[in-house]
Amino acid sequence: MKKVLCMADSFKGTLSSEEVNRILADTGKKHFPQTEFQCICIADGGEGCVNGFLQAVGGQRLTERVQGPWGGPVDAAFALLPDGKTVVVEMAACAGLPLAGERKNPEQTTTFGVGQLIQAAVSRGARQVLLGLGGSCTHDGGCGMAAALGVEFLDAQGGRFIPTGETLGRIAQIRMEGSLLRQHGVRVTAMCDVDSPACGEHGAARVFAPQKGADAAMAERLEQGTEHLCAVIARELGRTVRDIPGAGAAGAMGAGVLAFADGQLRSGIDTLLDLLGFEHLLEGADLVITGEGRLDGQSTQGKAVNGIARRAKQSGVPVLVLAGGAGCGAEAVYSAGVNAVMTCCREPGPLGTDTARHRADAAFAADNLFRLLRLGQELRF
Repeated sequence: MKKVLCMADSFKGTLSSEEVNRILADTGKKHFPQTEFQCICIADGGEGCVNGFLQAVGGQRLTERVQGPWGGPVDAAFALLPDGKTVVVEMAACAGLPLAGERKNPEQTTTFGVGQLIQAAVSRGARQVLLGLGGSCTHDGGCGMAAALGVEFLDAQGGRFIPTGETLGRIAQIRMEGSLLRQHGVRVTAMCDVDSPACGEHGAARVFAPQKGADAAMAERLEQGTEHLCAVIARELGRTVRDIPGAGAAGAMGAGVLAFADGQLRSGIDTLLDLLGFEHLLEGADLVITGEGRLDGQSTQGKAVNGIARRAKQSGVPVLVLAGGAGCGAEAVYSAGVNAVMTCCREPGPLGTDTARHRADAAFAADNLFRLLRLGQELRF
């Protein structure tokens, strides 16, 4: 082998993308000392995408104090990329599940701070926003974000209010005249790592609301509210967003990006791979090794592994995956272009925070991976 691309996503809560890639490269060098190992940090638009994009393409990390999901102040970071006009904003930085603490309630939390963060970026000259959707504690359809950016929501009596998941059903009118994004000609691309629609059996409320603290009754109320929101968007703005793949991301915030920001939904990993010039990187590569903390059925829905494997396959480059663990449905990645999977877990146990153990497990799995590669070369089947 002459060239190997190491492009693992982070193992969330344990190892960063940079750490996993370094383990792969260092271990690979022991077995293939003449091979060039090129490490490229990866993020798929979910939690950690600001750091992931900064590590991958460079830029400046900026911080702004904005409103958190419960209204209190939080310091949230965004990335200004080298062109000076493009920013990466992570909605989880001000509306993420960890910020809800023990008060998980998607009917009452808001994405207002996300809009404030975008506003701060626009005031610094941003004209292209790459918005990472993932890890939210909210279900307001992006209405809070939109309100912070000048969109007005009116109830049946003509009163203005900022909708949350609990009050989506009160929306009677939507006014876009004050939209800051339209005034400044800002383009918004929402990076989704799921392809769920806004409503229905596989929609935002029924699939993801329980992860945010909703019981069955609350999830059904949120479903009804989201249905109402989509109907008002269709009537007031002429946009049909209900069934668009990705519209259900981050508590139907995908639908809000389409309707209130005139934006588009795109796979986060494809957005990053385009910025990196992935097809050019593949030139001369014999192998790509990617990975993520947990491989399962959702790994084929806009995740990093799927995007890398799909595009590498088109270029005829094989792909191996190093995963923290593999759950039900993980075998679906083979149809995307993955050739083989190696998992890190050596024995049963809780995830925990023992970083040294996680590094050792990853190094052990990487060593086995390269031993098999070397054996394959020696056997020459």
